[in-house]
Amino acid sequence: MSPTDPSKINKVVVHPLVLLSVVDHFNRMGKVGNVKRVVGVLLGSNRQGILDVSNSFAVPFDEDDKDKSVWFLDHDYLENMYGMFKKVNARERIVGWYHTGPKLHPNDIAISEMVKKYNSNAVLVVIDAKPKELGLPTEAYISVEEVHDDGSPTTKTFDHVPSEIGAEEAEEVGVEHLLRDIKDTTVGTLSQQITAQLMGLKGLHSHMDDIGGYLKNVAEGKLPINHQIIYQLQVWLNMLFLQYNVHTGCDYRFERKNNVEHDEV
Repeated sequence: MSPTDPSKINKVVVHPLVLLSVVDHFNRMGKVGNVKRVVGVLLGSNRQGILDVSNSFAVPFDEDDKDKSVWFLDHDYLENMYGMFKKVNARERIVGWYHTGPKLHPNDIAISEMVKKYNSNAVLVVIDAKPKELGLPTEAYISVEEVHDDGSPTTKTFDHVPSEIGAEEAEEVGVEHLLRDIKDTTVGTLSQQITAQLMGLKGLHSHMDDIGGYLKNVAEGKLPINHQIIYQLQVWLNMLFLQYNVHTGCDYRFERKNNVEHDEV
């Protein structure tokens, strides 16, 4: 199997710098009244089947809203920009292209075929610059020949390629500094929020272990019953049942009371 075989691309790893550049490209075009998708070129390298997308640059692009077969991508601009990027980092080659979709378009196959002039295994990464749902904002595809069972001519189609977000240590530090510049005093940085939640969960887990250990020792007769602690635990459980009742509409407190009375009988 040759290194240029499309099946060699098993996964696409998109770096944060690429996401930041694409979002910046999308926002800049939006400020001048462009509500269409934006298009650019992806740079990186193929490392044993893992396509590492480490950089990108925007390319002038336009298309007819009514006839998707009519589109324009500035080849001269693409080649000039790639020449300058190559002088900075010769290891970064053209590995594909991106657009902000957020879904595939009918002319994506034609554009991919054009980009394949620079790399026969060029991938398409659709990057949602304004995601409405949680999850990764990237979807990666590679164009392949589809063979029909009826003997009709083959056609080009897209195969989905797994994608993920990956970063080197220097990039993680840079993203962290960018997040610190967000002037929203109502929330902390992403790492601060996650750290606070993680510490809170660790503290809750520790307390639950202590409570479980105490109740086990009481049940085994190793510790005397402390009615004050039992009372506080009962209050806590009542609060949990009440909170669950608000979200489900079920009267768990009534059901629990009946169970307690049944046990007492």
